[in-house]
Formats: sequence, C-alpha cells, structure tokens
Amino acid sequence: MADAHRGPGPRGGVAGDEADDGRGTLRAALGGLTTRGRSFLAAGIAAAICAYVLGQADLLRVGLLLAVLPLVCVAALHRTRHRVVGTRRLSPSRVPAGSEARVHLRVDNASRLPSGLLMLQDRVPYVLGPRPRFVLDRVEPGGRREVSYRVRSDLRGRYPLGPLQMRLADPFGMCELTRSFRAHDTLVVIPRTQALPPLRLTGAASGYGDGRQRSLAQAGEDDVLPRGYRHGDDLRRVHWRSTARYGELMVRREEQPQRARASVLLDTRRSAFRGSGPESAFEWAVAAAASALAHLVERGFAVRLLTDEGGATPGDGGDGFPGASPFGSFGSSGASRASGSAGACGSSGSEHASAEAAGLMLDTLAVVEHSDASGLGGAHEVLRGGHEGLLLAFLGDLDEEQVAVAAAMRRRSGAAVAFVLDGEEWAPGAGPVRATPFTERLRLLREAGWTAVPVPPGADLAQVWQRAGQPGDTQPAGGGAATGFSGGWS
Repeated sequence: MADAHRGPGPRGGVAGDEADDGRGTLRAALGGLTTRGRSFLAAGIAAAICAYVLGQADLLRVGLLLAVLPLVCVAALHRTRHRVVGTRRLSPSRVPAGSEARVHLRVDNASRLPSGLLMLQDRVPYVLGPRPRFVLDRVEPGGRREVSYRVRSDLRGRYPLGPLQMRLADPFGMCELTRSFRAHDTLVVIPRTQALPPLRLTGAASGYGDGRQRSLAQAGEDDVLPRGYRHGDDLRRVHWRSTARYGELMVRREEQPQRARASVLLDTRRSAFRGSGPESAFEWAVAAAASALAHLVERGFAVRLLTDEGGATPGDGGDGFPGASPFGSFGSSGASRASGSAGACGSSGSEHASAEAAGLMLDTLAVVEHSDASGLGGAHEVLRGGHEGLLLAFLGDLDEEQVAVAAAMRRRSGAAVAFVLDGEEWAPGAGPVRATPFTERLRLLREAGWTAVPVPPGADLAQVWQRAGQPGDTQPAGGGAATGFSGGWS
C-alpha cells in the first residue's frame, strides 16, 4: 500500500500526491478478494470438509492449499508498502465550452521495491465523459509511467477532477485493494467566445489615451505634483507657486493619458429569460458578454463586469475607475459564488493584470446562474457612483419599471449599447412573462439614449455586434450623440 506524501502544485500544473496508506483492518483487506480468490477459498473449504467426511488426507492437503493461497495473498498485499506518487497536470486548466482539455497523469514508484500490477481510475464528472481507467504493468524502483486522457464539456462550469484511485493486485489475481490519492484539480469551462469585428461607435473611446478625460498626477491646481526643471522643458509649464516654495525652478508633470473604460452589464434575472439549455437565450447572453469582455480587454479598455444585482467592489482598479479592482470580490478562485450573479470586476493598468482580470471575469461567467432579483436596481446603484465610460448591456425581458431604470443608467454613461433578447421569440409558449412588448421596449430604450439592438433567436454575435455601429433603427433618438465623447471603440 502507499505512503502519504504530497507536494504543492499550482492550479493546472503538476501536483505530487501519494495515495493514503490505507492500513485498515485485516477484515477490510479480506473484502478485497476477487472472484478468483473467493472461488479458491470456497473450493479449499469444501475440499477440506469432504476430506474430513471421507477420511482422505491427500484431499485435505489440496483443500488447505486452495484455502491458504488467497489468504496468503491478502496478507502479503496488506503488509506490502508501496510508495507510489501520482501527479496530475491540466493542459489547459481553462477551456471554452466545446473545446477539449488533456489531463496528464504520472505515477512514480518512490519505494525500493518494484510495484505489482497497478490499476488507475480518475474521478471525473459525467458531464466531462466516461471515467478513465488505466492498467500499468510492474513499475521498477524509481521508475515512472505516464498516461493521459481528454475531457470535454459543452456546458460551462467548474468541474473537479480527482482524486485519483489506485488498485493494487497480487501476482495471482486473488486480491485487489483500492487506495485513493488526496489531491484534486479543477477544470474551468468558460463560455464559448467569438472574435468580434472592429466597430466604430459615437460616444466611446478606443483604449489608451483616446478618452476625453485626462488627469494630472493629482486632481486640483493646488495638489498638482511638480518636478524640477530639466533642460528642454517648455517654460510654459513652469509652476510658479512651487518655484517660490522650493526656491528652484519647478515645472508641472506631463499629463497622464486616461485609460478608456467600459462596463459590461449582464442581466441574470430568472424572470427575464425563458427556456434552458446550451441554446437558450440566457446562455447566448452569457457567451456574448464573455466575447465582449475579451474584445474590450484586448483593445486596452479597463473593463468591469456587472450584473443586475450589482455588487461593486471596494477600492480603485486604476485609471480612476470607481469600484474596480483587478481581482474584484471573487478572490483567488475567480467566482463570487457558484450560483447567483457576479459582482463587479475590473482590469488594472498593466497588461498582465488586465489578462488576470479578464481571466477572473471569464471564470465568473463560467459559473454565473440565474438570480432571483426582481429588477436592475443593483446595477443602477453601482453606476450611480459615476462612470462616463462605455456601457454594454445584454438584457432579457423588461417591464416598464425596468425600462425606466435602464434609462437612468444610460444617463451615467458616455455611450450605451443594449443587446435586447425577446423571450417570446427565443422560447415561444414557455410561459407568461410580465414584460413590455418588444417593439415598445426598443422604442423606450432608444428614446432614453440607448443604442438598442434586437437579438433574434440563434443570432450570430458578430453580425449583431456590427449592427450596433450602423446608423438606422438601432441608433438612439436624436442621433445618439454622447455629450463630451468622440471617437470609436474597436
């Protein structure tokens, strides 16, 4: 049996783990007798009884041999101590829905004795496929064996892999004992993302330096941080008040470019969507929000993810983005909770932090589920703190009250695009829903300043995305100009 020893390993990396020693009672070991072992034991006992009744000494010897052999195998396997180390590596640990990930297993014999026949079985959820099983021949001392298998899921989520189980067998096949490793890994299946085409939209900035807001080192004339004059500095930048204070020529610091900001709002209300399954309206909205997040982060936006329940995070994620933090309220796991809606998450100024923030937001979307909220009030409260960036919303059915809340959210953003899904079209006859008629809903949103884009069932996201930048019936009333903004987002 195996000793307990385990080494740390990063998520998706290699983690060493030895099976538990499993030194249970001899009765538990007897429970590991195979069909062959039980047959030998029963035949031996029967032969011994017949020998006693018939008085045949030779038959008694045969019976004792048949009965003792499986017991000896049980005792030997129970006393044998194998040091077998198992490691698991996921490649990759985060995959889009419908894509395959490969799981690599490695078994090392850390003892001084060769192992017997090893049978490995890894525990995986049924959604990922059948449970993989492997048979390994005798492993020499210090030797290793490597095997791998593939997993795939069409449903997003977080799926545990492991722990790995190992079955030890004696050379005669009389007894098998199961030992379990303790370590397990998690495979994150994120929503399937789609590459989006470049898009120009009045009212949004396009990454670094294109926004209308630029800030000095500190806000306010009195709080500006000057620096010493350097040869070649423009004399028009001399800060006379600081020069008088420090007794040397001081100039204002260069203005720092403001990073363009965007919020992606995902409506997760249970009452806003009908139907279920991979082709449902809600799953389309989740995948579309993931694609939009990836698209904006790739183009240098400071992005945060909101849902109808809001849940803004404390702190500042950089670039003056209120309530945005690189890791948000999700912690290291990247998910606020397995059900319900995510809070707010934002990207920081560095490229690495942006990639980490994007990964965390995608992890959140991997487990987001319907919320029991009755409206969009939570998201409105977050946006009331001031934003003036781009707002992308993926909305389900709305009644008049929620349309009014959406109109109020539009007033806090520089440009707002709403991708609106009609539950009656996506799931006809799925049940009554209190909602404003779809055409009326679009009209009210456009009058409030939204660029409202209808999303038909099974629509291609790239085509719907392009409609947001085309003039016509998707544009808000009055031409859709957003005060104080110009340029585009792509």
